[in-house]
Amino acid sequence: MRKLTLFAAILAACAVLPAQVPSTPSAEDIVRSSRKRIEAETVSTRSRMVIRAKDGSETERLVDQYSLDAAEGKRTVIAFQEPASIAGTRFLTVENPGRGDDRWIFLPALGKVRRIAAREGSASFMGTDFTYDDISSADRKAEEDVHVLLREEASDGAACWVIESRPKDPGYQYSRMVSWIEKSTRIARKIELYDRKGALLKVLEIGEARDVQGRLTPTVTKMSNVQAKTSTIIYMEMVKYDDRVPAGVFTTRYLETGRP
Repeated sequence: MRKLTLFAAILAACAVLPAQVPSTPSAEDIVRSSRKRIEAETVSTRSRMVIRAKDGSETERLVDQYSLDAAEGKRTVIAFQEPASIAGTRFLTVENPGRGDDRWIFLPALGKVRRIAAREGSASFMGTDFTYDDISSADRKAEEDVHVLLREEASDGAACWVIESRPKDPGYQYSRMVSWIEKSTRIARKIELYDRKGALLKVLEIGEARDVQGRLTPTVTKMSNVQAKTSTIIYMEMVKYDDRVPAGVFTTRYLETGRP
C-alpha cells in the first residue's frame, strides 16, 4: 500500500509540474500583444519634436495628435502648431480593414488637401526621420509579417524577447525588423529597421515611459537614421485617453479648416 501511495504521489507531481512551468508565447503572439498593448477608444497627445541634422543643428516642432479606434478602422490626425512656417499643416490617415490605408495631407502653402499615394509610404514625413508608413507602424497587424524568436536577452537591465519580423509584402519599406520587447510590460524598447538591401537603416528607441491613466505610456521616443546620421526625438508633453474627440476631426474638411 505504501508503494502504491508513493507511486501515485509521483504521478500526481508529474501531472502538475508541466502546468507550473510557464511556456514562452509564440513570436507572433508577443508582437501582437506589444502592438495592441494599450486599449483606448481615443488618444489625444501634444508632443515636441526635436529634429537633429547631420551637422548637429536642431529644429523643433509642436504637434497635436488625435486617434480614434473605430469599429470600421482606426483614424489618426496629426496637426502641426509650431513653428509658424509649417503651422496649420495637418495629416489624416484612415485604416481600411482588408486593404491599404487612405492618407491625406493639407499644406497651407498649397491651400488644398493632397492624397498620399501608397508608393510614397517610405518618404520622409515632414522632414523627420519617420516615414508615412512609420506613423502607422504601431498599428501594423502582426499577421502582415513572419516572426521568429531569435533569443532572450537584457536591454538596459530589462529582460526582453528579441524577435525578427520579415514583411510578407516584398514592397514594404523595410526588409526586416528586429525588436527588443520587454517581457514584463510588452513595450518594444528598441527596434532595428533594415533597408531593402539588408543593411541597418534606422533604430527606434523608447527612452522613457510613465503611467498615464493606468496605462504605461512611452513619453520619449527617438528615431535615428544611422545611414544619414540624423535623428528625431519625440517628447510627449500631454496624453489623454478616452477623452471625447469630435468625429468631424477625422475628415478632410478638418484638414482644410482646422474646425470639426
